[in-house]
Amino acid sequence: MSVPDDASTRVRRKRMEIFAFLFLTAVVMPVLAVGTVGSYGLGVWIYQMFAGPPGPPPSPH
Repeated sequence: MSVPDDASTRVRRKRMEIFAFLFLTAVVMPVLAVGTVGSYGLGVWIYQMFAGPPGPPPSPH
């Protein structure tokens, strides 16, 4: 039974941390940003379908 040496374990852990960082910054965060902005825009769009566009009310003429 061989015990993995400390150096190779450290290298593997560092590689996994770099991969996790890149995955979070390149995939997860952009997806969350697009989803958040898209959800907000959809909510405003649906609200305006019922409440009308923003601005002063039309004049009574």
